[in-house]
Amino acid sequence: MAQEESKTIEQLNQEADIAADYLEGLLDIADYDGDIELGVRNNRPTVQIVADDSEDIKQLIGRNGEVVDALQQLTRLAVQQKTGDRSHLILDVDGYLKRKRQHLRDLALDAIDEARETGEQVDLKPMNSFERKVVHDLVREEGFKSRSHGEEPHRFVSIYMRAADQDLADDEADEDSADAVADDGMVATVSVAIVDKADESFAEVDEIDETSEGSGVDGIDDVDVIDDADVDADADAEA
Repeated sequence: MAQEESKTIEQLNQEADIAADYLEGLLDIADYDGDIELGVRNNRPTVQIVADDSEDIKQLIGRNGEVVDALQQLTRLAVQQKTGDRSHLILDVDGYLKRKRQHLRDLALDAIDEARETGEQVDLKPMNSFERKVVHDLVREEGFKSRSHGEEPHRFVSIYMRAADQDLADDEADEDSADAVADDGMVATVSVAIVDKADESFAEVDEIDETSEGSGVDGIDDVDVIDDADVDADADAEA
């Protein structure tokens, strides 16, 4: 996160511009119409795709956000190839992340209530890095503790009343490295997700992905929403 905070507003705007150009190319390949809105929030470049066609929106989001997550990974990789720096850019489609954060907030608050009433640890369903970051931030705000367990893609968050110092250290490590963990698995499968969830014309993205994998770029993804997502509870996720 320190590297991201050290970036200037000009660098963040440059990342957003690179992302916009890349996404416009993908939309053209898929023959989708959409406007692209750019910004910077919480020291992160943000890009949102807005389309009038509800079917296009549905395809770009995918089941449980799988396509928008995949697009975010590819876009971050494209930005890194241009700048040489890892990007924590946040990609949204038609306000999906905002709705997703509200859903995660409701889930986390219900789990906190259960932990408060029972005094027992409450385990949430597996989440990506973006989702876990949103939950970790909210749990802290409510005065509870949380910790991530397991390996991707089955990594999940536990919520409980108190934690040992080591638990807190593990939580911080999970949040700080969440994007790196997610990127390693996502880049290898991202093209398949796009082809399956979007349009057959997205098959051309495989060529882009294969070229990227041979580029020698290291360490690519809360996306943790992702996570942001890499992310205020929305940006870092949005961490």
